[in-house]
Amino acid sequence: MSSKPDFVKKKFSSIRDRTLVQALAHRIATQFPRIGGPRICQLCAEMLLEVIQKQMRPTEHLTNGQVLWMAVSAANPPRHQQRIIDTELVPVLLDLSTAEDVQARIDRRPSDERLLKRAVRLCEQAYKQGGLLSNCDIAELLNVSDSRIASVLAEHERKTSTLVPRRATLHDVGTGLTHKRVICWKRYAEGKEPHIVARETYHSLGAVDRYLGQYDRVRSCRVQGFTPEKTAHTLACSLGLVKQYLAIDDELTQPLT
Repeated sequence: MSSKPDFVKKKFSSIRDRTLVQALAHRIATQFPRIGGPRICQLCAEMLLEVIQKQMRPTEHLTNGQVLWMAVSAANPPRHQQRIIDTELVPVLLDLSTAEDVQARIDRRPSDERLLKRAVRLCEQAYKQGGLLSNCDIAELLNVSDSRIASVLAEHERKTSTLVPRRATLHDVGTGLTHKRVICWKRYAEGKEPHIVARETYHSLGAVDRYLGQYDRVRSCRVQGFTPEKTAHTLACSLGLVKQYLAIDDELTQPLT
């Protein structure tokens, strides 16, 4: 094995190491000397760069009418007293305005119809990219009130017995908790199997089973003559939750007209 020095490597290897990762690693080591040795600093720098790259999109990847938005990760459901700064976020590319949107305005389609179509599109696009939008996200993007967004989407879900994938329905955040009704309706009114209900409502099979099981328990208490308060105490859940399931039971058991 030759012991002759590699002068080319000696002279040019420093250029190879002049990277953004190395610059970040150096800054981390300088500002946080107790964080660890060079390997830890290198790993931290690589993780930081990964986050930065996910949040940056070259302008040539964007087309007219598109916007980059930070959405809450669909895989990161909220915990008790969890703040948004402690929540995993994912960048999603959304079609804020399309040629079809413009044509609908030219055709003088009703404003609620146009709003609904855009809101549903944004939610579905975000979900396909691993993110969930809140009613407030959609309101900010479309420059309307969040109460109007909630009303329009909730009415659409009631009429169609479908769910729009957003935080209110998949993470139980906000006022759009119609997913319980939709899940129970698809199972007991439409007779669909739980795995089909799960697919159609963007929920896991385990989540669907939990909702259906809770409905069955609340209904069983009602059949036995329990008051809502006694039902809540018996099932160790909130009175508000019991009342939601009782309202669903009222709808499922009312005679068809």
